[in-house]
Amino acid sequence: MRVGSFVLAAQFPGQGQGEALHRAVRTAEVAEEAGLDAVWLAEHHFVPYGTCPSAITLAALLLGRTRRLRVGTAVSVLPTVHPVALGEQAALLHLTSGGRFSLGVGRGGPWVDLEVFGAGLAAYESGFPESLDLLLRWLREPSVAADGERFAFREVAVVPRPDEALTEAPGPEVVVACTSPASVRLAAERGLPMLLGMHAGDEEKAEMVALWQRCARAAGRPEERIADAGHVSAGVCHIADRDAEAAETLLKAMPGWLKQGLDAHVTVDGRSRRMRDPLAYTEMLCALHPVGSPQRCADRLAATAERTGISRFALLVEGSGELAATEETVRRLGAEVLPRLR
Repeated sequence: MRVGSFVLAAQFPGQGQGEALHRAVRTAEVAEEAGLDAVWLAEHHFVPYGTCPSAITLAALLLGRTRRLRVGTAVSVLPTVHPVALGEQAALLHLTSGGRFSLGVGRGGPWVDLEVFGAGLAAYESGFPESLDLLLRWLREPSVAADGERFAFREVAVVPRPDEALTEAPGPEVVVACTSPASVRLAAERGLPMLLGMHAGDEEKAEMVALWQRCARAAGRPEERIADAGHVSAGVCHIADRDAEAAETLLKAMPGWLKQGLDAHVTVDGRSRRMRDPLAYTEMLCALHPVGSPQRCADRLAATAERTGISRFALLVEGSGELAATEETVRRLGAEVLPRLR
């Protein structure tokens, strides 16, 4: 089982953006010290829900600050960037880190980001498959040309070539955030592992894994690749001596952050978006994920792995909003939870 942290660089009420980003960087540094497998970095624009606007830029910083830790994006929002530009950056990080970089990509939402970056609503509603396929070609072929609805250009050389890294992997791992059957099928047909969100429980994640497996088989993917797909389950984690103490900490801190952050999202076309009730959502997350004593956290992770078949985890550890508490949870994950899982 491979356990990593999931970093939003969340700005809690009363905090500055620099404080949120400092906590994000420290989370990764402490994760390496604690023996965690990876750190996964979220990307958001114009909202305090997450103050990191470029997950791949922060990944570059953290790869330079660490020596063993895998660093991934969760996710780079593909509709708002050019796939070739993102592919060049991913190849660069793969080569210079010795293969420690994972590129998570997703469709994002119908937010005003699409207007600001000039992508347009179509990039979100229908353009994701074209962008994903162009990105994958860039990471796998020596030269690439495009003749699609959104991207068209003459053949150009791929520089740097990601397959020249001195690692077993020919290029950076690519993971797709999946929230619907359509995105599950898209990932499965291309043989790409899924990142499943923290809003989903074990039963829903198990159903998505089963659908991915059926679609991957239908697409002719090898059985050994299907069995060892490497899906990632996102969740929330906070550790205290008592279960109730851990949940109480998150119930005090997270609703204010969620309300402030979710309310700030603006749709590009004025459509109405129903946001979750912050307190009820926090209660649900505490029930679904490893929030509690070290033993409860280990049991919760083991149960999810057994029910879903997923053995990789990206755990949001900054739910207290406090640097010291975040660092303590990460250290206790490494010292008290991981040994129980082994």
